[in-house]
Amino acid sequence: MDGIHDMGGMHGFGPVPVEVNEPLFHAPWESRVLGMVFQVVGTGWSNIDAFRHAIERLEPATYLGVGYYGRWLRALETILVEAGLLEPGELEACLAAAPARARAAPPTAPRHGAFTGVLRPIEAPPRFTVGDRVLARNIHPPGHTRLPRYVRGKRGVVHRVHPACVFPDTHAHGLGEHPQYVYGVRFSALELWGPDAESGSAVHLDLFEAYLTPVGGEP
Repeated sequence: MDGIHDMGGMHGFGPVPVEVNEPLFHAPWESRVLGMVFQVVGTGWSNIDAFRHAIERLEPATYLGVGYYGRWLRALETILVEAGLLEPGELEACLAAAPARARAAPPTAPRHGAFTGVLRPIEAPPRFTVGDRVLARNIHPPGHTRLPRYVRGKRGVVHRVHPACVFPDTHAHGLGEHPQYVYGVRFSALELWGPDAESGSAVHLDLFEAYLTPVGGEP
């Protein structure tokens, strides 16, 4: 999904602010949001990829304006409805009520099993090996993907082969885990940003096998 969350290489947003001695949480509600997300994802009501996709679907102004845990909170509200734990509009009705009303019945949405990590054994060997030159596919899926826009259509070199992992692009949408190998790929800054890039610098990305083709292969 091409959205405001994928800001690599974009202009106009200024430098990234760095807070000296930044606390883990700036307000108590942030820690509660973290705990609720871990509870919902870790106990199988949703999964980490669906949660990330919920963040991606935020309106751009909301995404930029509510801060890190504000994005988490709004994504949590989305997946609670999509998991059947809340009815559409129920949260708004509760917030508008005074005093807050109690739920009439416990949720009945099915659970999908506790979190089991993302590593999965597969029988097929890796398609690429260290030193292979690869091309990041130029794709623009409407759903979740972990392939950044700025690297699509660019050439790099495999420098590490990681174990097979759950494929986020399908897992986020309930279409199965489809595990595949992940590759550490080095892209030169010149390849990514052109002749104005910092000399000698590079970007290293961990990319799923489905995102890559051999150099000279079909994009």
